[in-house]
Amino acid sequence: MRIDTILASSTEPLFSFEFFPPKTPEGEQNLYAALRELQALKPSYVSVTYGAGGSTRSKTIEIVAHIKQTFGLEAMAHFTCVNATVDELRATLDQMRDAGIENVLALRGDPPNGEDRWTRTDGGLEYSRELVELLREEYDVAIGAAAFPETHIHAISPEDDLRYLKEKVDAGAKFLVTQLFFDNAVYFDFVRRARDEGIDVPIIAGIMPIVSLDGVKRMTQLSAASLPPQLERELEARRGDSEAVAELGVSYATLQCAQLLAGGAPGIHFYTLNRSPATRAILSALKLHAPWRRA
Repeated sequence: MRIDTILASSTEPLFSFEFFPPKTPEGEQNLYAALRELQALKPSYVSVTYGAGGSTRSKTIEIVAHIKQTFGLEAMAHFTCVNATVDELRATLDQMRDAGIENVLALRGDPPNGEDRWTRTDGGLEYSRELVELLREEYDVAIGAAAFPETHIHAISPEDDLRYLKEKVDAGAKFLVTQLFFDNAVYFDFVRRARDEGIDVPIIAGIMPIVSLDGVKRMTQLSAASLPPQLERELEARRGDSEAVAELGVSYATLQCAQLLAGGAPGIHFYTLNRSPATRAILSALKLHAPWRRA
């Protein structure tokens, strides 16, 4: 089922999980083990990322199709403009269509490994808005796009970032999934500014449960997301005790999600890092407590 249809018809918030294509057979088995463990929680959909430079193009399609066919879960493929001409983009989209993929997250994409700057491929596209337009005009899919509550790292200003986001929505994006964030005030302020800009599609909150101190430090550097000072202090106080860090991370994410859902967020998209325990614990508690019904 298309994600825009799920959003329009559901009276409950959406919960989704994001995975990345593993590089080894062992990693692939771990991914499917995590999927089996999370399947019982009945996610609204799962998504599969697209490696830097489109490096996992075929694997992404293979895994998304496998998730739909084997696990009976709705799935979304990430799709980028990187390292591909328009004809090559169409060829990949034809493969997705033939595999029965109905949901696509349209992204400009990161530079290929070893490159610092993003440059348009000759004969390709430069902006994610152009990819959204291609999808809308030529393929019958639900189109999602990325949103950045703390502003995209390459944006000139928050205002410019919102203007480009509005262009993606006007081009045909039906829902947005945010980059990870750790301060809910950032999300709620971003939604308010987006609505003022005329962006009226659902904005799903992207949450990454903290399971590693060094890991979250790397992620915040890559994404320009900020850690609230008090949370960072508490994490640093547990440095060297990985179990204590993970316990705090799961507790914090559970409270964060509960507040978001009570405040009207239409759903939570979990960045799982191909692991299941933290996400299972958080989502199980949320479904038991149902904070959106208590709001």
